Amino acid sequence: MLADPGGRIGSAYGVYDEVGGVNIRGRFLIDPDGVIQAMEVMTPPVGRNILEMIRQVKAYQHVRATGEVMPAGWEPGKPRSSPALIW
Repeated sequence: MLADPGGRIGSAYGVYDEVGGVNIRGRFLIDPDGVIQAMEVMTPPVGRNILEMIRQVKAYQHVRATGEVMPAGWEPGKPRSSPALIW
């Protein structure tokens, strides 16, 4: 996480609001090869979930190390199982 008071980084990733002079809430998970693996952009009234971001980083690290696909809702240290659908 970082601050971008001049909007240079936000402009590069398309999350800089030129009218307001601020970045909107955006997060990008970029792998060691410089490839964006995940991104989330949200309007300012709603914050991001840091625990979900950490979970995703760990899942991408696991996939990179093993080639194994991680299901939605996977938690580090827990068995891989598909989450139940809730209607």
